[in-house]
Amino acid sequence: MSKNFALIMAGGIGSRFWPVSRTTYPKQFLDILGTGKSLIQNTYDRFLKILPKENIFILTNESYFDLVKEHLPDLQDHQIICEPIMRNTAPCIAYGTAKIKLIDADANIIVAPSDHLILDTENFVEIINKALDAASKHDCLITLGIKPSRPDTGYGYIQYSDKTLLDNLHKVKTFTEKPSLEIAETFLASGDFLWNAGIFVWSAKAIAKSFNQFLPDIAEIFSEGEKHYNTPREKEYIQAGFQKCVNISIDYGVMEKAENVYVMPADFGWSDLGTWASVYDLSEKDYVGNAVINSEKVMMYDSSNCMVNVPSDKLVILEGLHDYIVVESNNTLLICPRNNEQHVKQVVADVKHKFGSKFI
Repeated sequence: MSKNFALIMAGGIGSRFWPVSRTTYPKQFLDILGTGKSLIQNTYDRFLKILPKENIFILTNESYFDLVKEHLPDLQDHQIICEPIMRNTAPCIAYGTAKIKLIDADANIIVAPSDHLILDTENFVEIINKALDAASKHDCLITLGIKPSRPDTGYGYIQYSDKTLLDNLHKVKTFTEKPSLEIAETFLASGDFLWNAGIFVWSAKAIAKSFNQFLPDIAEIFSEGEKHYNTPREKEYIQAGFQKCVNISIDYGVMEKAENVYVMPADFGWSDLGTWASVYDLSEKDYVGNAVINSEKVMMYDSSNCMVNVPSDKLVILEGLHDYIVVESNNTLLICPRNNEQHVKQVVADVKHKFGSKFI
């Protein structure tokens, strides 16, 4: 039986894709790019090329349990690991790790987001298998770093050193959260920075040791819960346990503190699909740069470099509009300049404050 497992994180609400992404039906369950499959379905299909389906686990919020079942009907109920409240990535990864360790104490684990785009699946599979092999033989925490193609301010960056554990596995020097454009340009010019893809590979033993060292309170909660896992007491224990967990990411909680962190440079057509602008960049466009997704009833006059995503039965006419995003869903229309769409998160907060959760 394979000792390799995957934890796919699918608990976020994707607020930057509002109004299409809602709290009740977030980004990972949407077919953002019009491929015929949701993002979580595409992610699951990729991992089927690496692992048997029984070794794939989904980390999600308990309110999305039914949605996960609907999108991934092959999964057994125990493969959907539910968090009762949002506490960022460290607690849910600790929970998932504890459950996998009960199945196989010598497991190797991939942790990956459910809502990213990967165009070169073959190369992705090859890189992941190399990382799994390294993690199985060495006490290390591996993160995948994407070779940057531009000084993007929307990504985190990983700086690596010349010191290597194996060929193509470099010691990490620093992590930097979303930098300014000037700093991002410096990173690109230096040649020793990669984009942080948020994809991790490690052995269950290595990550458990790091949790014990850097987040001992979280480690204790989920190791003490082992006697309740896969019993009727599990849900009650986890609800109480999550209430005690600090809200912290795996990056801040472990990766930026541990000494045994290595990065594997990779290039497999990756995007975190973090914003509508990233969807525009990846979409098919007409000769003046307009991208229309999932609709055949859009007419444009003297308009260029716009992205339109509206219900298929909606007739939309644009005239004299350049470099805009036009999105409609759930009785909500959003029109904003493409270069301002990082503000969508703030708009969502303002809408919630003024109109309550009805439109969120």
